[in-house]
Amino acid sequence: MADDPLLRAVQAQAAICASFGSRFYAGLMQEMAADLDDETRALFAPWEGLTFEGLLEAAATLRFLGALHDLALTGADPFVAATFPPATDTAAAWQAVRAAIMTHRGRIEAFMAHEPQTNEVRRSACLLPGFLTIAAETGLPLSCVELGASAGLNQLWHAFGYDYGAAGRWGDASEPLQLTADWTGPPPPLDAPLKVVASRACDRKPIAIADPAERARLCAYLWPDQTERIERFNAAADMAIAAGTVVEEADALDFVRAHAAPKPGVATVVFHSIFWQYLPAELQAAITDALATHGARATAEAPLAWLRMEAEPGKPMPIELRLTLWPGGQDRRLAIVHAHGATVDWGA
Repeated sequence: MADDPLLRAVQAQAAICASFGSRFYAGLMQEMAADLDDETRALFAPWEGLTFEGLLEAAATLRFLGALHDLALTGADPFVAATFPPATDTAAAWQAVRAAIMTHRGRIEAFMAHEPQTNEVRRSACLLPGFLTIAAETGLPLSCVELGASAGLNQLWHAFGYDYGAAGRWGDASEPLQLTADWTGPPPPLDAPLKVVASRACDRKPIAIADPAERARLCAYLWPDQTERIERFNAAADMAIAAGTVVEEADALDFVRAHAAPKPGVATVVFHSIFWQYLPAELQAAITDALATHGARATAEAPLAWLRMEAEPGKPMPIELRLTLWPGGQDRRLAIVHAHGATVDWGA
């Protein structure tokens, strides 16, 4: 039988959703795999010719799921809305989706054409130990620069409360958003003196979180049967609106060149999470080179850190928390983490 990359990608998405606890999406993708006709395949024409691995890296099936959840969240298709959670019948949901593909093809294609922007708030529970490590090792306040920030929700990481179980807590327990993560390994430097003195972020297509339609689009990338993720998102979105959080419309490479140069008296921290895989290889290389150029000018009084929560190159898993710190440019893996922030294996 000839290789069918799209079918394999759909089956893999079903397995990924199952492993991440979304029984509804796992079942819906299984229904899709059993009924993958030409009408449905046509939605994936922009990625025609990609390998199985290429489809996963492009998040083609994740884009499709986001487009479907968008139809349900906004009520654009009442039949899809009626069969999505809290409903659980995935066979009925797939039949509603099949009809929606004919009725809303243009809307679905337009949604899928936009890069995925998940902005999963719980990823801050994975990033915080990295920020603490930078603060502990440099002894300086942080000036943060986020790439691919979407709506900028994770810019507020220092305003959340964190509970790592036996490993300890960080932040104010009275804050409206409290993040938890199952911790394995020695505790991070939770007592490091940490102060954020500046924060800015960019995205090629930033989402205006105060706009109801754009907020719904971002929420659509959450999985409909994982209500706790949606609740965290809504709490963070409300905080971002209240704080006046801003994401600048800019190319990541230009932003790094303009804003990542080390400055005396602060540790400049460039960070991103589940963003790198959406960049072409040549842009990844250019950003890496730009950071190295800035890093060559770093000193102990003006250090530069590159903190990222990303998959290993060319693989969907595992997700690593890695830190490169200049001067010196030492690169190391701090932890293996869950893509949605549920677990941190520190020192793995």
